[in-house]
Amino acid sequence: MNIREIAQLGNPVLRSIALPVENIESDRIQKLIDDLMATLAPANGVGIAAPQIAESYRLFIVASRPSLRYPQAPEMEPTATINPRIISRSEEMVKDWEGCLSVPGIRGLVPRHRSIEVEYSDRQGKLQRRELTDFVARIFQHEYDHLDGIVFVDRVESTRELITEDEYQKRIVDGL
Repeated sequence: MNIREIAQLGNPVLRSIALPVENIESDRIQKLIDDLMATLAPANGVGIAAPQIAESYRLFIVASRPSLRYPQAPEMEPTATINPRIISRSEEMVKDWEGCLSVPGIRGLVPRHRSIEVEYSDRQGKLQRRELTDFVARIFQHEYDHLDGIVFVDRVESTRELITEDEYQKRIVDGL
């Protein structure tokens, strides 16, 4: 497991469509999953996609847990999500604040579907089907966007809905 450098906004890999994973059990893909998990933890993230470490594969980790960046996040086991698909989306949209390890220092108010039904392969290659809601659904949609070359700033409805991380911590987390 290696902590990898996180690609920053402007790196072309973040604007590319990622390739499907062909052989989940391969050493390369298993190491990539381990590297994603190792990179995510010290960055205080709740998710990370392979393109964020310059690997153009349809693979991401969802790892909701309370942290400095997301103090109200629910706790869950880190989950490798390979070749994901969103099968259905609720009509209900919810706007909430998002940040991204590839766009440091900025938060945006992003509309997302409140619930989604998803399908993906886990790291053992077993097909999983789940319904996700609220914060975990938001993480999944955010990471899924990375696989299609979309970053959260593309989804904000107005530049007035972008703030710095410091301002977010003061106004939203601390309630000042």
